[in-house]
Amino acid sequence: MHVLVARVGPHNAVVVSQNTLMALTKTSRRTVQRALTVLVEDRWIEVRQVGQNGTVNAYIINDRVAWTGKRDGIRYSLFSASVVVSDEEQPDRDQIGYQEPLRRVPSIGRGEQQLPTGPGLPPPSEPSFPSMEHDLPATHDPRYDGDEHDR
Repeated sequence: MHVLVARVGPHNAVVVSQNTLMALTKTSRRTVQRALTVLVEDRWIEVRQVGQNGTVNAYIINDRVAWTGKRDGIRYSLFSASVVVSDEEQPDRDQIGYQEPLRRVPSIGRGEQQLPTGPGLPPPSEPSFPSMEHDLPATHDPRYDGDEHDR
């Protein structure tokens, strides 16, 4: 329980494999499985399976998972969790720490608008639906107050 609680952070849940729990507790798989069974039976944790074979799970501590209604025939649970992975389980283990940095997703601050720049993309293959034209920011140029053909 202490190994899980130490890693949940503010989320009340942690996702971790049994192999990583074995390494963290320095015990066998059977010991980890018995400990998890006791914690579930005594209602300390709730377990939600992440992978197909049940060796990677989300362990929810002191919090009931909220299941949403059926959508497309699937009921699902949405919660946040700390995820603990071990380099022992990674196929690119020898590359960890030497990879190229990830690209940063550009973000727009509150009140800012995205302005189109650059050559752009070719026009779409279909025209916009009437009254559904794109709403792009524009400036008013008084030189073109005349006929529509001047614009």
